[in-house]
Amino acid sequence: MTDPRSFPCQKRLSLFLHGVVLLAVAWMCGALLHAQDAAQGPLAPPPEHHVTRVGTVSEPAAPPSLPEAEIVKHFSQKEDEYLLSRAGYTYRKTIRIQEFGPDGKPSGEFELVTQPGWDVDGKLVEKVVEKPRSTLQHLYLRSEDLEGLQRIPAFPLTSSQLAKYDLKYVGKEQVDEIDCYIFQAKARMVERVKAYFDGIVWVDAKYLEVVKTYGKWVTDQGDMHMVADLPFSLFETYRENVDGKYWFPNYARSDGTLNLKGLEIPVRMVVKWTDFKPLPSKAQAPAPPATATASKP
Repeated sequence: MTDPRSFPCQKRLSLFLHGVVLLAVAWMCGALLHAQDAAQGPLAPPPEHHVTRVGTVSEPAAPPSLPEAEIVKHFSQKEDEYLLSRAGYTYRKTIRIQEFGPDGKPSGEFELVTQPGWDVDGKLVEKVVEKPRSTLQHLYLRSEDLEGLQRIPAFPLTSSQLAKYDLKYVGKEQVDEIDCYIFQAKARMVERVKAYFDGIVWVDAKYLEVVKTYGKWVTDQGDMHMVADLPFSLFETYRENVDGKYWFPNYARSDGTLNLKGLEIPVRMVVKWTDFKPLPSKAQAPAPPATATASKP
């Protein structure tokens, strides 16, 4: 089923600020984006997701038509539903890490493709379905180096997590053709063993569902880097409407600069989730190949 609110995969996205945004949040967005945008240098955004950031304005945003607490309650309950429902789906996840040369063009890349499935013990795991390919010139990566990405919660603001966050309404904006409320999320207290989301969420103003997030994960030790030794902490994540009822992440991007042996190398990570399908039950899962045994003489 195709939802008219779904994002076209190849369409360049343009965000137009329809409301005005609080000064405090404009400062927060600027602080977050400085770390990401300053590192990009000559890089151009990928054509399928062009982004115009929230700008600095001088007047506070008009309040939403619904009470803020009601909006938060509704979208957090939707996050609960999506968290449970996504566990019943399989998908193809493609992780691409690119290096860029002085001309701003890709000079090498690493690509890994995984898919959720049942292992021989009946446990749901992400399996590598295509052998990793790499033409990177400055980095050596293995599939296990990217396991940290699996620890990023896809739905950070579920109802059970709300008490741990301060959420502030900061304005309205369009994401593609969807009118959205914008909320700033910040953890009330950070911990060492658990990371918390620090950033912005865009909520569909009509259906009260999160359709986009931009931010990072933090502990009391600072920003989390999802791939060791690589400068990926801020992620911009879009969602896709699946089966006309669920909004699942389908595109995430992070940019940074790698300092290596006196060189400053622009790098980018893009993660795409495609081909969402109901997950086969354990009984339907393909059986592991039989082990050959030697016949008796």
